[in-house]
Amino acid sequence: MQQIILFLMTYALVFIFYYFFITRKTKKKNSKKIPKEVSYLVGKYQLDLKKIDYKKLLIIISLVSSLDITIIVTLMVLFESYLIKLLLAIVLIIPVIFISYHLVGMYYKKKGMTKNV
Repeated sequence: MQQIILFLMTYALVFIFYYFFITRKTKKKNSKKIPKEVSYLVGKYQLDLKKIDYKKLLIIISLVSSLDITIIVTLMVLFESYLIKLLLAIVLIIPVIFISYHLVGMYYKKKGMTKNV
């Protein structure tokens, strides 16, 4: 039970930090600062930003990125050895990010928010 509370608190803190310091700076579609996550989704899944509610996309990106960070941090807390923590983070970070953004891309693809190629 204690680990679940820690997970939820960590998730909330990471989400607040991520949203205010990273996502909020790029809220406008015409902003020159497009998050790398949006660029990845547009490039890989051919998302059409004209069809997508950009603010909602940024919130989803904040939620997903926060969940990724929280999952990895929670798994690292389970081990005592710093070497194991480091190896675990190195091994898990890329697959977790790609899997989560694949799910986001498939969600938008299923909704028909892609460019007509």
